[in-house]
Amino acid sequence: MNSPSLVITSIADQNNLVLQQYATEAIKRNISFIVIGDTKSPAEFHIEGCDFYSIDKQLDLPFGLAKIIPKKHYARKNLGYLVAMAQGAESIIETDDDNLPIEGFWDQRYRKQSARLAENTGWTNVYKYFTDANIWPRGFALEEILKPLPILTKASQISSPIQQGLADENPDIDAIYRLTLPLPITFNKSESIALGKNAICPFNSQNTTWFKEAFPLMYLPSHCSFRMTDIWRSFVAQRISWECDWATLFHSSTVRQERNEHNLMHDFRDEISGYLNNYKIYECLKNLKLTPGEKNISANLLLCYEALIELELIGREEMPLLEAWLADLKTLNN
Repeated sequence: MNSPSLVITSIADQNNLVLQQYATEAIKRNISFIVIGDTKSPAEFHIEGCDFYSIDKQLDLPFGLAKIIPKKHYARKNLGYLVAMAQGAESIIETDDDNLPIEGFWDQRYRKQSARLAENTGWTNVYKYFTDANIWPRGFALEEILKPLPILTKASQISSPIQQGLADENPDIDAIYRLTLPLPITFNKSESIALGKNAICPFNSQNTTWFKEAFPLMYLPSHCSFRMTDIWRSFVAQRISWECDWATLFHSSTVRQERNEHNLMHDFRDEISGYLNNYKIYECLKNLKLTPGEKNISANLLLCYEALIELELIGREEMPLLEAWLADLKTLNN
């Protein structure tokens, strides 16, 4: 059984305790640990067990995307995904440098999990199945926050190639919550929730497992708000998953976040495009005519991002990046 690869993007230095912890644990488990740097990364960086890619090292990668992806952007994490795929990863775990692993993080990941299934429930606030607190994930449509929770099926075995883990203490919530409601939060160790067709909840890039068949859906857009790149990716990934008969799984926390310093009003500003348009994006994607089947994922990705460009939420400059991503995937798969 192949070990997963672990991918993080960070501008922290080699003294970062979280990166050191991941590296130490990765060595114990023979896991490839890839860190993608950016222009603010230190000139000297070495942690045993960590494969660090500076900007210069990224530019030497044999990927078309490496030559054109913008600097100073979280979406450079895409290059880490490609490196992991080139190394033969069968699954990829992604997280961030302010998320510390807790019980369960290093457990073997399996596609098939016991979960309660939601289908045809539209916006479904998964966080509320894990806590009684008044909370919602970053990217959840504000229009739907007060929507009652749908009743789900009893737990059964569900196959899911995309699995989102929650984060305790400082979970992934939007600036409106952070400015108005209390933290920390510790989620209950509840049954996993799987969202099938016509059910959606945003998921992030902070504690997520992707299995090989879903690798193409990992693409993070560059020409949108930094606070929306992983959220809008999640909407696209879930919409295309419906065409593959995949469910997206959400499970109890396996990290706790000690959040890096943020200016909450800057976060609020950068999330406005989401507050105003997340509901609209879901309606748009839901109504797209996509072609069923895993072999059509690439074509469906192009259609989804073209739709977001037509909504003027993602810049037209995104398409060459997406096309380069798909070309790199094709090369890796040949």
